[in-house]
Amino acid sequence: MKKTALLALVSVAMTLPALAQNKIDDRLGNSEEVLKQILAKPDEIPHAYLNKAVCVLVFPAVKKVAVGIGGSYGRGVILCRGGAGMTGPWSAPAMYKLDVGSLGVQLGTSSTDYVILVETKTGAQKILSGKLKMGADATAVAGPTGAKAVGANDPNVDLLTYSRAKGGLFAGASLAGASLDTDDDANKSVYGKDITATSIVREAAVKATPAGQPLVTTLTKTSPKWIN
Repeated sequence: MKKTALLALVSVAMTLPALAQNKIDDRLGNSEEVLKQILAKPDEIPHAYLNKAVCVLVFPAVKKVAVGIGGSYGRGVILCRGGAGMTGPWSAPAMYKLDVGSLGVQLGTSSTDYVILVETKTGAQKILSGKLKMGADATAVAGPTGAKAVGANDPNVDLLTYSRAKGGLFAGASLAGASLDTDDDANKSVYGKDITATSIVREAAVKATPAGQPLVTTLTKTSPKWIN
């Protein structure tokens, strides 16, 4: 019986890392699918704002965690442009967390996708430095939509935020009060070592994994160059 129990424990120990990796690969794949869907429709996020962005965050299927409390917590990714001025090629993805807190889920749904464009280098540096509260530590406004959208050229606006209810359209969403933070455990699982989000997105030597490469490819195809 002891031998059987030991074998069972060994089996579980071997299975857990594989399950964790599958969840992370799913997160990367789901993030790429959300990004691909929104970028296929310029009316939902005008490409002019993507071209100006120095980083992009994607959080697929953020779910409400408690009825009547309104808390929501999601896991996603961030990719940034490389180079000293953050105007170069898109980086490998780093794992990130979104805590919507008391804001609840946007648009009255239990599952919401979020996309955040980081429009300033200062905003990117604040996000990558650690936990950040939108609206307090960095200026954040609901992103404009429509092919002729205007009003998002304020150089003092760091973040443009968008959300999509399940099965709906992307629209500007106010996330002031929500917080962003690195997902260090997930980054370690992806890259096989302790590594910061800053290192992942700022060091050219860090390459995307096979599961993360489609995200890089999608952004590169849609916005190959930074345009102010």
